[in-house]
This record gives sequence, C-alpha cells and structure tokens, in this order.
Amino acid sequence: MALDENTISYQVHIDTRACTGCGLCVAFCPTDVFDMAAGTPLAARQQDCWGCETCVGQCPEHALSIEASQAAAAQWAGREIAAPLDAATQERYAGWARTLKEVLGLRWEPVAVSLIKAGEPFPDVPLPKERLRYCQALLAARRGQAFLMPAKAHACPDGTSILGLAEMPAKLASGELYILFHKLGSIEAAQRMVRERPSLEPRSVSATVVAPLADARCAADVVAVVAEPEQVMWLSMATSYFSGHRHDFHASGYNAQCVETTLIPYLSGEINISFGCYGCRAASDIGDDLMMMGIPVALMPEIVRGLEELGKKAIPQARAKIYLPPL
Repeated sequence: MALDENTISYQVHIDTRACTGCGLCVAFCPTDVFDMAAGTPLAARQQDCWGCETCVGQCPEHALSIEASQAAAAQWAGREIAAPLDAATQERYAGWARTLKEVLGLRWEPVAVSLIKAGEPFPDVPLPKERLRYCQALLAARRGQAFLMPAKAHACPDGTSILGLAEMPAKLASGELYILFHKLGSIEAAQRMVRERPSLEPRSVSATVVAPLADARCAADVVAVVAEPEQVMWLSMATSYFSGHRHDFHASGYNAQCVETTLIPYLSGEINISFGCYGCRAASDIGDDLMMMGIPVALMPEIVRGLEELGKKAIPQARAKIYLPPL
C-alpha cells in the first residue's frame, strides 16, 4: 500500500473573542499557515500545519489551539514491512545497552536511532498518535517508547528538513525565524548558522525510527545517550581508551538532537556531544543537569570494550574520590 503523507493532519482553532489581531501567529508560523484578514488571523492553509504549536506558544492571549487528527495512525496500516531485526543483532544491541547502563549507572535507556532511506520498507514500529518533534520522540525513547516517524509525523519543520524528510521552509532557510525568536543577533548571524550546519538532501530519508537500544526494531545508525556530564566524560574516554585520540566536538546550542546528537555522528563517523537547544529544552522533560552524546553504531564495539576496561578501576576510584584530602 502506498503511503499517503497527508494522513496526519491538524485543525487550527482561533478564539476570535480572545484574539487581539496582533499578528504574531502570522509572523512566527514556520510554514505560513496564516493570513491576516480585516485585522484578524485566518488559518488559510491548514493543510500545511505541522502541529509544531509555535503559534500557540507565541500567542499572548492564548487564543490558538491545535487539534490533531484522531484517525491518523490507523491510516498507515498496510504499509510494506521490513524483515525483523535478526536475533544476533538484537542480542548484541542489548549487551551494549546493558554495559552502558551498568558501568556508567545510566538512569535512562540508550536510544537506537535509524534513518530509513527513501524507498526502503518500514520496520514494524508504531507511529505516534500525533505529531512529535524529533527531539521529543528521541527523549521518549530513552524512557522505553519506540516510534516510526515519516515526514508528516514530525512536528518540527526545522528538524524534519535537516534530517532529509522534507524541504526546508523559507522562513527557516532564510534565518528569519531565528531573529523573531531572538536566538541570534542579526540576520547575517542567523544565515551563517543555517549555512554551517549539516543537512541531508530533501526527501532522501522517508522516516526516522527511535527505540531503546535494548529493544531496537531495525539496524541502528546512531546510538544516542542522554546522561550527566560525568557519564558523557567516561563515554568520551572510552572512545579514546585504545587510541588516545582527542575529540573535536561540534556543539552550538542550535538544533541539538537532529544535528548534534544524530546527523553529525551519522555523517562524520565520530562521536559528538550536545548541550541541548532551545527547542528540545522547551518541548521535552530533559533535565537542566543532562546533556547528550551521539555515537555512530560502528564505534559501539570499541566504546563498550573501552568502557568495560575503565569500569574495572578508573571509574570506581574516581567516584570514590580517592584523591580527596581527609576532611
């Protein structure tokens, strides 16, 4: 059955009694859903709504709400299904997850991230009941959930286009929206940030899949770890344990999960860290004391071996504060 990318849709509701006609919804909507008519916003292009709720968050009078299609997920039934992940790979992934959790003391599950290329069959993973931002889905996966997300299941136009599922909306490509949010000091700075970040070719990816690494449903491209800085330090050291290599990390505070945790490791073949970004910290339950690391799956055997060695002496001694003078 061919996939219909319009099956997940949203209805925009405007409370005309509360609306003052300020126009912020028109200015901030990344996909230009709204027009102004006689001083009142009109959802003229509802079919273009991604459910990102940027308009809702910026409305000073709380006059906007977005309602998701309740029947959307059922309409994806009958899609072509990929073969299940083989038992040997499942066991290997589960072993990696076990080592990371036991040696580091991770509270959350490491996450398997897969980018399904255009034309490939989808793994048997549920769609979310309504659109999610990629960062929301990834952070939910660390708590045990698994999601398959084609383009129209993604709520963030920025992350969706960066990951190659869709075209970049004009307001994001130009940097205009970053200025409206006061995230950058000039349009030149915004354009440079957009220019310097990596992105995949539009529509080269048909879906993202996130799941706990121990319960991965398809071959992973990247393993994402949400952890405390001390735990991320040990992961960095584990990568260097056999080589002594010092890392060049790329982190900016912009596009954290899509670019820094996922795409940079995916494209470079190297680990990368992220401190989070405005979007993921505003739209998820990520704690202020946590950061992220993305690990290309090809590096996982080396990291796991290094971590096991560090766990024999270096980690327990450091955590025991053996160099702390007597108090």
